[in-house]
Amino acid sequence: MKFQISEDCLLKLKECLGSPLRLILASAFLAGCATDATIKERTPRFQQLHTVSTQAMGRAAALIHAMRFVHEKPLVAIGENIQAARTALQELEANPSDVVALHDYNFAVSRILGSLRIGRLEPWGKGLVVPTATGSLLLTHKPDHRPQWNPTLYNFTPADEFTIGGKYVEEHSTRPGVGAPVVAVGRHTNPDWRSNYTTRRIYYGVTAVARFKGNICEIAFEDPLEKETTVLDGRTFPLSADFTVPLAVMLASTAPQVPKLERMLFPEKYAETAHLARIEPYDPKKTVVLLVHGLMDSPSTWAPMIINLRSDPYIRRHYQFWFYSYPSGYPYPYSASLLRKDLDDAERMFPLSKPIVVIGHSMGGCISRLLITDTGDKLWTLIFKKPPARTILSASTKKLLTDTLIFQHRPEIGRVIFISSPLRGSEMASVSLGRFGSMLIRTPGTLLAAGNDVFKVTTFNRSDLKLKRAPNSIDTLSPRNRFVKNINTIPVVPGIPYHTIIGDRGKGDSPKSSDGVVPYWSSHMEGAESECIVPSDHSAHQNPKSFAEVRRILKLNGENP
Repeated sequence: MKFQISEDCLLKLKECLGSPLRLILASAFLAGCATDATIKERTPRFQQLHTVSTQAMGRAAALIHAMRFVHEKPLVAIGENIQAARTALQELEANPSDVVALHDYNFAVSRILGSLRIGRLEPWGKGLVVPTATGSLLLTHKPDHRPQWNPTLYNFTPADEFTIGGKYVEEHSTRPGVGAPVVAVGRHTNPDWRSNYTTRRIYYGVTAVARFKGNICEIAFEDPLEKETTVLDGRTFPLSADFTVPLAVMLASTAPQVPKLERMLFPEKYAETAHLARIEPYDPKKTVVLLVHGLMDSPSTWAPMIINLRSDPYIRRHYQFWFYSYPSGYPYPYSASLLRKDLDDAERMFPLSKPIVVIGHSMGGCISRLLITDTGDKLWTLIFKKPPARTILSASTKKLLTDTLIFQHRPEIGRVIFISSPLRGSEMASVSLGRFGSMLIRTPGTLLAAGNDVFKVTTFNRSDLKLKRAPNSIDTLSPRNRFVKNINTIPVVPGIPYHTIIGDRGKGDSPKSSDGVVPYWSSHMEGAESECIVPSDHSAHQNPKSFAEVRRILKLNGENP
């Protein structure tokens, strides 16, 4: 895989190399600019499978012929593809194991959707009259009672028309079966994306299936995460699926709009990116897996794990994925308070029937730890040496600190998985480079005044990290930070199982190990139901052994919710 850097990133890198930031940020810019996913549209070729069937050979010739003039006469091309899909389906009905008929049916259905897109034709309203060699037929769609499944809201591109690449989509996970995997992209941004707890624009993988009734060809869009099979003319077939291409399209289209490094350095500028979101339709029967990313990162970091887990039918059947995104320059107790508010609102709209499983990577694990902790006013008193009522602060500062320092565990959380989490801090945040990096983060206005108020009423111990401003994310990852030291004196609530996954860079030297950023002593948790050491650097959440461990834990959770 080639390492690609955009021109804009190269310019930024040159600026860094010519400034005092070069020691810290040169590698950070390179890492931040490495391509998460790339997509390139292509014209798929028909690959004729070995066959002696005269009918199959004729169908192959028709499919190849249709490809030649799809741009000039898309309606005619659609007609030939419909006829090919129909004859292939008839052969499948007679012999469900006919791999040639299955291949031709799927290719023909894909080309129907592709030709509609090329010709800017839309059969989703009144239908579309299509000429064929045996007379005209009506191309239409199967209605769906769910308003969000109205096909007029989306543009559809067959998955086989994309070539994908990038560091987060190296595993191409598919499920063989009947139907054409398709990427559905919302035609417009969703004005209610925040209140609906979804993404600005919908990117989703569906599977198109063509059914025939007389002179009608009906296209149905089916959810491969909702069902494993489909029925065609009374026969049940596995439903085809592509679990990678839709995510690749989403990452390639949206990741550049959420710059990871900038979100850390300028959190106030990206405040609206603090958001809880669903990446699939809500299903009350499935357990929510909430993914929380780490420092200088974004939800795209979870793509390799999601792709891998969705390849497992048990996971597809029992789990749905949500993520929490936030500007990682925020002090993580503040990010946790924003997440708690989002959970309150989201669960009123999407009531949960099963406890949530939370997976936090790096600083995301620190945020997750606060979801299973009861502080009362103990944490406040440890930090300020006096209870809230006797701490003299402005009303706005006291409200902010109450939200971040006084909280109860979330009763909807049923299990937590910590991956490479600096729960006791990382010395990298305390040394000179870490302190210099902390100084580069621009404190949001909402925290500036609070920082000034707190400084006036705070006394530091000799071993404390001394700040004259509000702490930021790097500050709250220092072992010397007062919050970090004191939160670790408060145990997590009993009764919520938790697990740790820790990287050792393949050295096999635990408990003296480190993933290069976080040492074992910081990630290790007494009382964890399991601890898995993987041969990984700090990106342990993208390691295949971590995928296997998370899958094991999710199946355990399904058996013991």
